[in-house]
Amino acid sequence: MDQISPELIAKLQGSLGSLVGQQSGYIKSLPEPVKRRIFALKQLQAEHSELEAQFHKDILELEKKYLGLYTPLYQKRNDIVVGKTEPSEEQVEAGKKIDEEFTEEIKESSDEAEIIDESQSTAGIPEFWLSAMKNHAQIADMITEQDEEALKSLTNIRLAYLEENPGFKLEFDFSENEFFTNTVLTKTYYYQQSATSGDLVFDHAEGTVIEWKEGKDLSVTIETKKQRHKSTNKTRVVKRTVPAETFFNFFTPIEVPDAEELDESEENDIGEQLEADYELGEEFKEKLIPHAIDWFTGKALEYEGFGLDDYDDEDDYYEENSDEQDDDDDDDDDDDEEEYSSAPANQQAPECKQQ
Repeated sequence: MDQISPELIAKLQGSLGSLVGQQSGYIKSLPEPVKRRIFALKQLQAEHSELEAQFHKDILELEKKYLGLYTPLYQKRNDIVVGKTEPSEEQVEAGKKIDEEFTEEIKESSDEAEIIDESQSTAGIPEFWLSAMKNHAQIADMITEQDEEALKSLTNIRLAYLEENPGFKLEFDFSENEFFTNTVLTKTYYYQQSATSGDLVFDHAEGTVIEWKEGKDLSVTIETKKQRHKSTNKTRVVKRTVPAETFFNFFTPIEVPDAEELDESEENDIGEQLEADYELGEEFKEKLIPHAIDWFTGKALEYEGFGLDDYDDEDDYYEENSDEQDDDDDDDDDDDEEEYSSAPANQQAPECKQQ
């Protein structure tokens, strides 16, 4: 894989190169004793940076330690979600006391609902992770109706820290489904240590290549149109494959071209995409996985700053109008290929580095 050139790294960060040297005139004019003190401050800053670097390494090790402590709880959670085990009476009663408001809501809905035969009840908690993801605004924006069908088979999301490199990976477990053959889809984020601050910052990401089943690739759509020949008046059907918006694009890392191939607008767009991708990984890592039950119930929306009841309906639902496209397009060229593709179904992106 290719790496980002140093020039693009600077541009994606919003290079401050134009300001370099503006203070040098003032510093040059200072007396020698003052300059000596400046060099002394630089030495002290270097010591500070060494401590900062160790601080961030220690934080990462602490996160790894506590993930080890959390993991048994996550496993017990997963066993209940997938129906492998049933909760004890002690767990149920303790859970009711923890969130009494939610308990009352559940009780009211149970009173209104018809009593269902216990023998016909569904194992585990259906669509647990899909429901949790749909309550997270940033993640929900990426999920299409077609994605929902595939995400119904999502059984768990796991976090693991990398052993040999600083970074983490997200593992999405799936039961057998009609869309792809993978049982686990992985997104891995790599860190690098900033030479200036000592912070661990995003370096690049890698993702699983999804093995789509025939005709089930959610990352593309097949566009079909009729073309009419001007001379013969005959029609033909032309198909083309175009990229589609889907949550599963999350597993295809963003491709970063060489700097000279991009204009300023494209550089800004890629920078925003890289930042958004990393932030999404952090949302899974820091919020969704640790607090999955709160996202499932919607409780997490309260400590995110807004609740489920913060929005009122204005008027009735309405249908948006869209311009209809003409099926019949004239075509002068009889030698055009009947089918052509503008994008591959699976495209592996190169590494990208951001200091």
